[in-house]
Amino acid sequence: MTAVARVMPKRPAAPRVAEPEVCSPVTCKDCGIYGLCREVNGPDVDLRLLETIVRNRKIFKRGELLYRVGEPLRAVYAIRSGSIKSYVLTNDGRVQITGFHITGEVLGLGALVANQYMSEARALETTMVCEVPIDVLEAYSAEVPSIRQQMLKIMSQEILDNQELMLLLGKKNSDERLATFLLSLSRRFQRRSYSPTQFNLSMSRSDIGNYLGMAEETVCRVFTRFQDDGLLTTERRQVQLLDQDRLRSIARI
Repeated sequence: MTAVARVMPKRPAAPRVAEPEVCSPVTCKDCGIYGLCREVNGPDVDLRLLETIVRNRKIFKRGELLYRVGEPLRAVYAIRSGSIKSYVLTNDGRVQITGFHITGEVLGLGALVANQYMSEARALETTMVCEVPIDVLEAYSAEVPSIRQQMLKIMSQEILDNQELMLLLGKKNSDERLATFLLSLSRRFQRRSYSPTQFNLSMSRSDIGNYLGMAEETVCRVFTRFQDDGLLTTERRQVQLLDQDRLRSIARI
């Protein structure tokens, strides 16, 4: 009698765990702490091989915290890829977003005054940061006075960004606020050698509304109107600015 081979059903393949996506890292020369690294290492050093002031690189997944309000200042962070939002909690427990920070920008220097973080920072997407321990930064700044000048430049930019937010919240209507916000992001991406007309909005419409002092529904409505008027296109979180001149006119820039 011929034996009949028993065919066992194939087991379904185990689901593949997706690796966290990290967007293209910023080059060292376009990073917010390039000036600090350059002062320490010299103008001709290959920063990819020798990063004296950067002691660690970390990856934060979307939603993870870099630091909390009141935590002792331990490091400043340069965003190598990804984006982060900073925010504070009001006395009645509400969240007020104070900034969106993109690839190449620096976080944490504002904590130098009180020696503790005055806001919270949370990753908006998978984000890689270069960590500069505060004791290392202080030691080098004592030895290399020009580092302090670089730090002042970074902090001055933060002051300008805060002034822009105050102007947004105090003097502009909804269309002007969103147009100004998009043009500000455009300039910042261009400063880091990315496209100024096509970029990812990693923050939600709700977060944008919180930052600009607008209802989420208003943000969505203005986006739709801008798209209908041919000023931009959106696909998921990708935005493409089609007419920056008209956006500048709306923003009164």
